[in-house]
Amino acid sequence: MSKIELSEAIQDYLKEIYKLQASGDRATTTQIARAMRVAPSSATAMLKKLAILGLAEHARYRGVTLTPAGELVALEVIRHHRLLEQYLAETLGLSIDAVHAEADRLEHALSEELEALIDKSLGYPTYDPHGDPIPDAALSVEHEAKLRPLADLEPGEHATVRRVPDGDSELLRYLSRLSLLPGKSVELLATAPFGGPVTVLVAGAEHAISRELAGQIGVA
Repeated sequence: MSKIELSEAIQDYLKEIYKLQASGDRATTTQIARAMRVAPSSATAMLKKLAILGLAEHARYRGVTLTPAGELVALEVIRHHRLLEQYLAETLGLSIDAVHAEADRLEHALSEELEALIDKSLGYPTYDPHGDPIPDAALSVEHEAKLRPLADLEPGEHATVRRVPDGDSELLRYLSRLSLLPGKSVELLATAPFGGPVTVLVAGAEHAISRELAGQIGVA
C-alpha cells in the first residue's frame, strides 16, 4: 500500500496516537505532548490539523482517536519502523538498544519496494526485536494472547519474556545486561512488600528490579 503524502511530523503524531490507543491508554493532549516531547500548545495545534485532514477526531473526555484513514497511515509508518528494527538487528547485528533510534531516522525514507524486499529477506517476520507486532503488507496486525506484566507473576512462577519497552536506549542496555529480553525464560522469586522491588531469576542469575520496571515487561 502506498503511503499518503504527509509530512513526517504528521506521520509521527499518528504513530504515537496509535501506540497510545493500542496500549489501552486514552490519547489525551497531555499524553500526546509527552510522547512527542513538545509543549501541550504545539500538540493541540497539530491535533487540530489532523482533524481538518480527517485523520483524527477529538471528543471531550474521551481524548483523541484516529479515523480509519489516520490509522492506515499510522500502521504504514509502524510497519516501516518495526521491519527496519528487525532488519537492523537480525541482518546487521545492531544491539536492541540501538535499533529504535536508527529506525526512527529511516522509517520515512523507506520505499515500498525496499520494504517488500526487506520483508521477504527476513521471512515475513511478525514481531520486532522488542516483541511488538509488525503489521503485514495489508496493514493487518497479528493479535497474540494478552501478555501479563512481569510484576504480576506469583513467587515461584515461570514465564517467557515477550515484550520490553522500546524507546529508552539506556533502559534497554540495562535489560540486556540482565538478559531480560524477548525469548528469555524468567522466574519471579520474591516480591517485596509495600511496593518494593521484585527479585527475578534469569539466565542463572538473580536480579532485583523495580516494581515499575517489572510492570513494563510483558510475559507469557
